[in-house]
Amino acid sequence: MKLSSSEQAITDSVLRDEVSTWLEANWTQEKAEAIKHNAPVWGTSEALKGWLTEVVDARWAVPRWAPEWFGRGLSHEQGKIVEREFARVGAPGSGQCRTNMWANTLLARGQQSLKEQLIGPLLRNEVNMCLLYSEPGAGSDLAGIRTRADRHGDHYVVNGQKVWTSGAAIADYGMLIARTDWDVPKHMGISFFFCPMQQEGIEVRPLRQVTNESHFNEVFISDAVVPAENRLGELNEGWKVLQTALAYERSIMGEGARGARSGAEESRSQEVLVQLAREAGVLEDPTLRQEIAQAIAYKKLNALNTARAKADMAQGTSSPVMSLGKLAMSRILHEEARVRTSILGAGSLFEGADHPRAEDANFLTLNAYFTSIGGGTDQIQRNIIGERVLGLPKEPEVDKTIPFRDVRTS
Repeated sequence: MKLSSSEQAITDSVLRDEVSTWLEANWTQEKAEAIKHNAPVWGTSEALKGWLTEVVDARWAVPRWAPEWFGRGLSHEQGKIVEREFARVGAPGSGQCRTNMWANTLLARGQQSLKEQLIGPLLRNEVNMCLLYSEPGAGSDLAGIRTRADRHGDHYVVNGQKVWTSGAAIADYGMLIARTDWDVPKHMGISFFFCPMQQEGIEVRPLRQVTNESHFNEVFISDAVVPAENRLGELNEGWKVLQTALAYERSIMGEGARGARSGAEESRSQEVLVQLAREAGVLEDPTLRQEIAQAIAYKKLNALNTARAKADMAQGTSSPVMSLGKLAMSRILHEEARVRTSILGAGSLFEGADHPRAEDANFLTLNAYFTSIGGGTDQIQRNIIGERVLGLPKEPEVDKTIPFRDVRTS
C-alpha cells in the first residue's frame, strides 16, 4: 500500500494524535490482561498474536519501513513518537523495525520470495524461530563451524550439529550458518539460511539447565533439506549476514533480559531492589544503599547507550557499539543478583513457592549466565569493543588466512 503525499509529510503532532487515537480505540484492559497472563517463556500466546495482527495491519509495527513491507516510511525520529505512544499505554508490538531480529535480518538480506512469504508472519509472531549458530567445537569462534550445506539442484542438503539452541523444540525455522566452501579461509566459506525445522532430518534433544529448565537444546542435522531460495545474502558471504543478525541480537539482550520466575515481582527491577531492602529492614544501611543506587545508575546508563547505538545503526547493518550494551547488561544482571542476595542474607538459602523472594534471587543469579554466554560471551564482547571501538590491535589468529579444510582441529 502506497502512502499519500499528505501521509508522507505528516507532522509530529498529527502523528502523535493518530497513534494515540488508534490505541485508545483498540488497546483495551482485557487485551492487556490476556497477554500478560498467557505469556509462555518460548513461543507466543494466541492473545498476543491477535494483538500483533492488529498492530501490523495498522502499520504501526514497523513504522520506519517502506509501505510495501507493512511500514509507513517514517523517519527514525517519528518512529520514536510511535514507540513512545505505545509505551505510554503499555501496548506491545511497535518498534519491531529496531527489535525484531528475524524480520530485520530477512528484510535486509533475504530473497524476494522468502521475504514475501515470511516477513508478515514474523511480525505477527506466527512463526517460531531459533538460532542454529554454535557447535560443540565452534562457540566463541563461530567462523570455525563444520556443519556443511551442499547444493543439489534447487536445494541444499545440510549435515552437522548445533548446540545451545533456545526454542528449537517448537521452532518452524532456524537461522542457520553452514559451510559451503572448504577451500577458502574460514570466514569466506560460510552461507546463511532460513532452515525449515519441522522435517525428518532434524532431531532436537533438550539440555537440562542449572535453573532446572530445558530451554536450550542440541540439534542434530542429518540430510536436512533447505530450499535455495532460503539462503540470505550471496553464496559464501554468510558471515556478513551473521554480523547483521548478531547486532540485532546483542541489541535485544543489551536492552533487557528475562525477569523473575516466581511471579512475585510486578514492577521494574530497580523499584524491586528498594522494596526488597525496605521489607528486610536494611534500607538504611549506607553501604547497601550505595550498591542499590549503583545498580540503578548502571541500568539507566546502559539504556541511554543502547538507544544511542540503535539510533546510529542503519537498517540491515551491524554496530560494534551494540557489544557495549550487551556486555553491560550481562554485568548488570550479575550485580543485581548479588545485591538481592546481600539484602536477603541467610534468607536467600530458601527456595520454592513458599519463599518467592529467595526463589527469585536464586533464579536470577543462575539465569544471569544466560546473558553472559548468549549472543557471544562476555570475553568476545570485550574483544569486539577493544578492536572495533577502541582501535586496539587484534588478537593473533593463525588460521584466518588458510583454506578451512587445512585448519587443524583437536
